Amino acid sequence: MRALIAKFAAEVVLLFARAVTAVRATWHESGLPRRRSVYFANHSSHGDFVLIWTVLPPRLRRRVRPVAGADYWLRSKLTSFIGRDVFNAVLIQRDRDERKDDPVAMMAQALDEGSSLIFFPEGTRNQTDAQLLPFKSGLFHLATAKPDVDLVPVWIANLNRVMPKGEFVPIPLICTVTFGAPMRLASGEAKEAFIERAHAALLALSPKQAGGSE
Repeated sequence: MRALIAKFAAEVVLLFARAVTAVRATWHESGLPRRRSVYFANHSSHGDFVLIWTVLPPRLRRRVRPVAGADYWLRSKLTSFIGRDVFNAVLIQRDRDERKDDPVAMMAQALDEGSSLIFFPEGTRNQTDAQLLPFKSGLFHLATAKPDVDLVPVWIANLNRVMPKGEFVPIPLICTVTFGAPMRLASGEAKEAFIERAHAALLALSPKQAGGSE
């Protein structure tokens, strides 16, 4: 019964996200990923991973898992049900002192089990005027642990305007999710060089960088 309710809830979330945002995806010319991937994206809203999840084709959506903060998603029975049962999230404890498991090992295990991941390398929501915050080192450590996994940059545009900070009623706006070229950690590539390259690859997908508006 719990699984059926979770499946129904997922369909409701899918329809609601599409109705409010009219979200559309723009894929890289290389096409849909053919193997497990880590989709790394900009982060300005709690609903970011939902939009990526929404635009993925069903065969990819079924095996993608968002990486999210355990402290946020386990704060109540409802959010725990949504995080664990509806989205099957990899829940990471952000407080180092309370961690029992290594976050990179948890993500690597999910990949080994055949899942793809949605990951936010900024580490927290961007509430500043900057387009993109500096990346934490997590993406590098994950790429080091799983060098054979494709890393796909994904830019989410307009969702922070659909649900501005402090608002509870979404504002209908068209959102876009743009997928870039897959990348991997190069042999012998230093952490700083990789993070700079990944940051630039993601930022290049921003409408502002492409000469449009966000």
